[in-house]
Amino acid sequence: GGMLMTGNELATAAHYDARPIILVFNNGRYGTIEMHQDRRFPGRNIGTDLTNPNFALLAEAYGLFGAQVSDAADFPQIFAAARVSQCAAVIELKLSGY
Repeated sequence: GGMLMTGNELATAAHYDARPIILVFNNGRYGTIEMHQDRRFPGRNIGTDLTNPNFALLAEAYGLFGAQVSDAADFPQIFAAARVSQCAAVIELKLSGY
């Protein structure tokens, strides 16, 4: 969920040629908001399940490096590619259960 709140910063990275490597741990929910709802109103979650875009493709739309990882064994190779990409990078880690 956090990437949906700050994804516009990809435009800033592209504009200023900033080169962070951004890891998106995608579990398809607003986890922190859900935690607070569970604490205060047990069993009454609302608005925390998300329909996310493909964040790797979103990065590519800005001309940045984008990749998805669904198998942890693929991460080292993808991270290495992001490091040599000469631009900002988004690596979306698809977490189990999503």
